[in-house]
Amino acid sequence: MRFVPIFCLREGMVIVSDFFGEQGELILARKTVLDTALINKIRKYKCSGLYVEEEQVVNIPIVHTINSNVRMKTVNGIKEIFICKENNVSVPKEQFTKMENQVETIVDAILKSKEMMLNMVDLKVFDDYTYFHSVNVAVLSIGLGTALGLDKTDLCNLGFGALLHDIGKVFVPKYILHKQGPLTDSEFTEMKKHSYLGFEYLTNEYVGSVGAQTGILDHHEKFSGGGYPNNAKGEEISLYGRIISIADVYDALTSDRPYRKGLLPSEAIEYIMGGTESLFDPDLVSLFVRKIAPYPIGTSVKLSNGMTGVVTDNFESYCMRPNIRVFKNGDENVKPFDICLADRRALNITVVDFIR
Repeated sequence: MRFVPIFCLREGMVIVSDFFGEQGELILARKTVLDTALINKIRKYKCSGLYVEEEQVVNIPIVHTINSNVRMKTVNGIKEIFICKENNVSVPKEQFTKMENQVETIVDAILKSKEMMLNMVDLKVFDDYTYFHSVNVAVLSIGLGTALGLDKTDLCNLGFGALLHDIGKVFVPKYILHKQGPLTDSEFTEMKKHSYLGFEYLTNEYVGSVGAQTGILDHHEKFSGGGYPNNAKGEEISLYGRIISIADVYDALTSDRPYRKGLLPSEAIEYIMGGTESLFDPDLVSLFVRKIAPYPIGTSVKLSNGMTGVVTDNFESYCMRPNIRVFKNGDENVKPFDICLADRRALNITVVDFIR
C-alpha cells in the first residue's frame, strides 16, 4: 500500500483503511474500489489523502498514530470551543471534559502503539488549519512526552494544554490573524498577547491542571530568552511549554498555508535542530528527532538520484534516512527494490521531495 494525496486519487484504486467523515461517521469501508463519483465525494471532506493498494509495493503495513475517527471527533470538539468564544458564547464545562476524554483516548493509543516513531501523514490537511493544527500539536507533544517517560496523568495534562495552546487567538483581531504579509510592530504586539490571554481564559473558565495552563502560557518562550510573554529562559520555562513549543513550530512549518507551501519535513527537522539551545531545549530536541518520522511509512518520495519510491521503514537514529522501496526510475516503472538511505553505501542519496 501507499499513501496517495487526495488530488492524485484515480478510478480503480482500492482503499485499504476505513474513511470517516467530520462527525466520525463511516464514509467508505476498506476494500472500496474508487470511481469518479466516490473520488468527488471524498474531496468534499477535510483530509490530505488515503492509503490505497499498490501492486508494486505490497506488504507495507499501515501505521496510524491515531485513527481517523478519533482525529475528527477531537477536531470537531476543539472547533466547537473556538467558535463559542468567537461568538461570545460561554463554553459548557462539559465540552472541556469531552476534550479531556479525547486527549486520554489519544494518550492510550500512543502508549499502546508498538511503533516508536510518530506517523503524522494522516493528520495533515489543507482546511480548518487552526483546529487540525491544535490536534497535531497535541499528538506531537504527547509523543514527545512519552519518549521523555512522563506518566499517563502528565501526558493527559500535557495533551490538553497542547490542544488548547492557541485558544488565546480568539481574542486577537481577525485582520491580524489572517494577514498574509508581515505584521507591523503594533500588530505583532497584539499577536503576542494570545499566549497570556489563552492562559488567563483557561484559568478562569475551567479548572484544569496547572501544567496545562502554564504550557499554554509558555509555548512562545525561547530557551535562551527573548520569547513572550515573560522573557523566561531555560528551566524557568515550564516543561510543558518547552515541549509544546517544539511541536507547534514543527507542525506550523510543515503545513501548507494559502500564502506558502509547507517545508519538507526534513527541512523542518533541520530548523528545529538549528534552534537547539537558542529556541528549544536541547534535550527535548534530541528526543524529538528520534520520535518523529519526517517521511512516514507509506508516503511516496522522490530521491536525488531521480528515482521514486515508497517509505517502508524508519530508524530512530537516522530519522531523515528511511528505507525506500523504489518503483520508478525517472519516468519508467521498474521492478521494485529497496534502498536503505541509512546504509553508508547510500549516503550520497537524499530525499528531495515527497508527494503530498
